[in-house]
Amino acid sequence: MKDFSELTERELLALAIALEEEDARIYGDFAEGLAADFPSSAAVFRGMSREEDGHRHRLLELYRDRFGDHIPLINRHVVRGFIRRRPVWLSRPLALDTVRKQAEAMEVETRRFYERAVSRATDVAMRQLLGDLAAEERRHEHVAGQLGEKHVPAKVQAREGEDERRLFVLQIVQPGLAGLMDGSVSTLAPLFAAAFATHDSFDTFLVGLAASIGAGISMGFAEALSDDGSLTGRGRPWLRGLVCGGMTALGGLGHTLPYLIPDFRVATGIAVAVVAVELAVISWIRHRFMDTPLLSSAFQVVVGGVLVFLTGILIGSA
Repeated sequence: MKDFSELTERELLALAIALEEEDARIYGDFAEGLAADFPSSAAVFRGMSREEDGHRHRLLELYRDRFGDHIPLINRHVVRGFIRRRPVWLSRPLALDTVRKQAEAMEVETRRFYERAVSRATDVAMRQLLGDLAAEERRHEHVAGQLGEKHVPAKVQAREGEDERRLFVLQIVQPGLAGLMDGSVSTLAPLFAAAFATHDSFDTFLVGLAASIGAGISMGFAEALSDDGSLTGRGRPWLRGLVCGGMTALGGLGHTLPYLIPDFRVATGIAVAVVAVELAVISWIRHRFMDTPLLSSAFQVVVGGVLVFLTGILIGSA
């Protein structure tokens, strides 16, 4: 990698062109990724992309006047000092807050580049252009704010925030909650049946472990294959499958792990306490994200859990 101080004026201009081109494309990708769910915010990033394109054209004109038509291949990845950007623009769906924070970091980094480049430039025209671009980058946040006022007024921001919450519920909370409920409730019967049939902590642990992992695999595949998310808006199937399967296994392992304790009575007491906590957490999640009244949610979850729990005890004690 080259140090910034080693760059020639020709390389500084080539790097500036590459930076503006990359930023314009990233803002365009932001706009494309947000267009379906957040069209107003997408318009903001289309405007920012046009701003960066304007900067690039001015840099190209100066470069052609000074150095001709050939631009050396140099970009931010071969120069020390630049932040390595996590490619959030490749993720779908894009999160509004993540995108806006990334855009802010990009503007600050580009402004600092121009401020340092000005001190290295000896050509009057180059120094003037780099200084102008540094000033424009300082105003870029203000431009983004103006675009936001135009395209994303307060009511639209509130609506987009609600849309983002809805997508989060559809793509993460629902599959995760389904998995947690299945793992916490469905594994109660085999676990406690084994516990009261064997009165052996380790044998019970093995049964619970098998039931939890098996249920996680089953639920993960079932969720991933249920739909591809293209019409329901539920997002990528493999992500939902991972969330659902992981939460299913976690829900079962919560009351299985206490049976690593050799004392059967102590292990069972802790496992029962863990079950109570799991059911309370499920009730709260349903109330928080699914708009289910807390008492109604608690009643439904607790009744179902208790019935499965008693079933396991009855079968194991037979």
